[in-house]
Amino acid sequence: MSNVSVAIRPRTWYNFLMRCTLCPLACGADRSVMAGRCGVQGMTVAKYYLHPFEEPPICHTNGSGAIFFGGCSLRCVFCQNYEVSRAQRGKAVSPEELAGIFRELEARGADCIDLVTCDHVSNLVVKSLKIYRPKIPVVYNSSAYCTLPSLAEIDPYIDVYLPDLKFVSPALSERYTGRRDYFEQAGKAIAFMAKKPLVWEGERLVQGILVRHLVMPMCTSDSLKVLDFLREILPPEAPISIMRQYTPMGGAEKYPELGRRITAREYRRVVDHAASLGFSRIYTQSAESASADFIPQWDD
Repeated sequence: MSNVSVAIRPRTWYNFLMRCTLCPLACGADRSVMAGRCGVQGMTVAKYYLHPFEEPPICHTNGSGAIFFGGCSLRCVFCQNYEVSRAQRGKAVSPEELAGIFRELEARGADCIDLVTCDHVSNLVVKSLKIYRPKIPVVYNSSAYCTLPSLAEIDPYIDVYLPDLKFVSPALSERYTGRRDYFEQAGKAIAFMAKKPLVWEGERLVQGILVRHLVMPMCTSDSLKVLDFLREILPPEAPISIMRQYTPMGGAEKYPELGRRITAREYRRVVDHAASLGFSRIYTQSAESASADFIPQWDD
């Protein structure tokens, strides 16, 4: 065997993502010089503020300190944050600047630091959390399309996991997110997240997991399978959120079946199934939640 010398460049914040394998796409992009398949090069933030519309255990009293990261590894055709997930909005920030945002939100009275869709920049978020560890819970608000090594790296800094579980069916996930392996990856990720012990302070979740599921038109049979899976991996007392807020937007106009809001019957079928499985803490939404009024106004 010949001896091979390999030059290793310094690990500065911008080259943490060289040959990127943070998400299951493992695109291999050198994100110090180019964007990955997530759409971003380094790390961008589209908005941060006190966000009042998360589940009650998360936004609690003053609201979550939500930080919306630009880019996404999924391509959900129904994404309500379409401009952000497609990296059309967002300002480049360094880990030092992000740590400053943590401090600012904490000083403004945020009930938690809410990291919204940071899977594809998790290495840089870890660097920020090493610079400043908030004294309030840190929430990993995720599509769940992430890898176990990336989760293992950020896990020591995360108090609450807030993942979505969108689909079980590979056909549905391929059609609506562009990723046939969505459940294969998300199922493993959420099983990892579910190991975080649950800790409550009154009605405030300060450690553990709360899984969300968005009910989609014509997809309720798959929703029942999502709940069946969650029942298998979550602790009996774990909270879940069954969302009714689907609103046709993004690229949904190209999919005729997605051109309407869900019906009361569709939503009730899913909620009833969750109750029948023994979930004791189920967060639900009213029909009024299916409105663009609850979508953040993006900063310029």
